[in-house]
Amino acid sequence: MKSKATFGAGCFWGIESVFRDSDGVLDTEVGYAGGDSPDPSYEEVCTGTTGHAEVVQVEFDDSLISYTELLDIFWKNHDPTTRNRQGPDVGSQYRSVIFFHDANQESQAQRLMVELDNAKVYRSPIVTELLPYTNYFRAEEYHQQYLAKRGMGHCGL
Repeated sequence: MKSKATFGAGCFWGIESVFRDSDGVLDTEVGYAGGDSPDPSYEEVCTGTTGHAEVVQVEFDDSLISYTELLDIFWKNHDPTTRNRQGPDVGSQYRSVIFFHDANQESQAQRLMVELDNAKVYRSPIVTELLPYTNYFRAEEYHQQYLAKRGMGHCGL
């Protein structure tokens, strides 16, 4: 069955590439979610005034890859302990955030966040936001599969 998941993990180019290359992922799309402005542009989101985060929306076959496996990819491919920052990218649009699509996704994400914090997987506490999926807008075409279009691999942490 097709399902959707939406994650913000800093610059959307790198995390989109990681998910796109995962077995069971049918499609990926980058965009902006969680803000107040209708249909914001990249330039507007970069000002930090729209409230949107850069995100990747993942369409997946849940008979081939579980939401828990997607969460594992999310946790392993960014630093969930830095607020509004990933590497050199600074601003609220680069925050670590999970936009859940239903109560099951919310509970799984919350449970795993607590487990990771309790296991002290990271040196600092996780600051990832867990929010309902709202106000999603597809990013401009030139952002879609940005790294693949340029023959580039994944961004590093």
